[in-house]
Amino acid sequence: MQTKEYMTIDGFPVEINGEKNLLELIRKAGIDLPTFCYHSELSIYGACRMCMVETGGGDLEAACSTPPRPGMSIRTNVERLRRYRKNILELLLANHCRDCTTCGRNRDCKLQTLADHFNIQGVRFPNTAGEPKIDNSSLCVTRDQNKCILCGDCVRMCNEVQDVGAIDFARRGAAMTVSAVFDRPIGESSCVGCGQCAAVCPTGAVTVKDNTKEVWKALDDRNTKVTVQIAPAVRVAVARALRLSETGNAPGSAAGAAGNAIGRLAAALRRMGFDEVYDTAAGADLTVLEEANELLRRLKNGGGGGRPMPLFTSCCPAWVRFAETRYPELLPHLSTCRSPMQMFARVIGIEASQTSSRTHVHVAVMPCTAKKYEAAREEFRTGNKADVNYVITTQELIRMIKQSGIVFSELAPEAVDMPFGTISGAGLIFGVTGGVTEAVLRRISDDKSPGALLSLGFQGLRGMEGTKTAALTVEGREIKVAVVSGLKNASALIGKIKGGEESFDFVEVMACPGGCIAGGGQPQAPGGEKESRGRGLYAADRLTGIKRSEENPLMMSLYQGILKGRVHELLHVDYSGKNREGVKDNA
Repeated sequence: MQTKEYMTIDGFPVEINGEKNLLELIRKAGIDLPTFCYHSELSIYGACRMCMVETGGGDLEAACSTPPRPGMSIRTNVERLRRYRKNILELLLANHCRDCTTCGRNRDCKLQTLADHFNIQGVRFPNTAGEPKIDNSSLCVTRDQNKCILCGDCVRMCNEVQDVGAIDFARRGAAMTVSAVFDRPIGESSCVGCGQCAAVCPTGAVTVKDNTKEVWKALDDRNTKVTVQIAPAVRVAVARALRLSETGNAPGSAAGAAGNAIGRLAAALRRMGFDEVYDTAAGADLTVLEEANELLRRLKNGGGGGRPMPLFTSCCPAWVRFAETRYPELLPHLSTCRSPMQMFARVIGIEASQTSSRTHVHVAVMPCTAKKYEAAREEFRTGNKADVNYVITTQELIRMIKQSGIVFSELAPEAVDMPFGTISGAGLIFGVTGGVTEAVLRRISDDKSPGALLSLGFQGLRGMEGTKTAALTVEGREIKVAVVSGLKNASALIGKIKGGEESFDFVEVMACPGGCIAGGGQPQAPGGEKESRGRGLYAADRLTGIKRSEENPLMMSLYQGILKGRVHELLHVDYSGKNREGVKDNA
């Protein structure tokens, strides 16, 4: 019988069971040791020193970088360490903008939270913070250098997880800063707008670009018709952030929270002044049908046998931007399909022009900061007008709801508007990594039985792993698919494909690890929050009566109506600069 290994934490034995560092073991023991620079998805940096512990010999060691050893004894909460941590916090605050009430991260700032936890009632050192250095050059994020505490989280995320390298440390000592190359504005760098730097920033040094003022202005104009669409991933983040908790452990509890969230969101948006509220899952159904058709044509024309490259998805704007800057040779292999947001915006815009004489403004609520960049692209304009006028993220919507004084949990859920109110479960799962691929496979798989539908969930496409692969039979031949989330994982897979080590017919790429549920515009996702959000979307899918996009009656209505004879014009885009695949209208 194998003997279990233990160490002692604050006088109590704790079993060692594969933990990589003391910090993991300490948190397993129920102690929330403070950190700024530690993220389980990033490399160990050890810069903030907030997680120092005292060993049995009286030495101090950083818990994040020290592996646990059997028989080891440590203390996490002694007077010496409390003074040490308070000193660190005071020094950080002495060099930090303290206009907390006007900061975009107010009440969601780790520095502010820890200052409260350690009862910092005054700072003994003079405030050396300079004037705000605001970088508003990006359409996606805003940077304020004076709120940076040099924890390095954004740098490691951009370089290690996203493989973008838009920012890094510059200079040394007291002059050290986080900067884009040659101190250029972030909007002039290689930034793809994914917003993952903002997602890990513990202070307000990097925040989501705020477009709520423009939206409020449109809502206040009585001569303007304002429509809005809500992405699937938004509902599962709002449910937690606005205290619409999942109750119970029943299989439908997560789905209930997600369902109640979209219903309450519709109610809240109408009370804020929006004229029509729609679910982007309907746009995702359009994307499924068009992307599935594109894949089937590709397979029919020789697919995996004659082509060195698979068909890559194109619904993630940060991935598209990454491909444009890093892998321009792949652009002919990106799907010509517009994203669900852009497809749906064209449809809504046409319907609005036919039913109202008022000026039309369309708003999209997205989990993704890069959608702000996508909405501004020239490809997505009709004449001189953008198809999506404003993109606000989940974070911005939450602030607008609070600003309105709406008690979200007390709203009675309401349905989204017709004529575009019918969605499928396939459209809902677009928000989680692997969801796009599973939705497309539901469309093209030979076996349409309920058992086959359920079996797709066991093909290895679900879960938070960065790279997943599967194979299935379509029209008598086996096709191979891959799912990647996180741009570094995408780079690694592309390298294998180009090197001949791997061969696929279809590759789904999402820039954000975990997919849209963990987008840069979502509330931060601590611990197992990503998994919880994913489960919420899959649970909502289980409760929908329509499982496949082609079964959605709205699709037939659109193809026979608004889209008739204009499918390619309205639903497709060409990032490579030339028409490819000979895509033709199928209506």
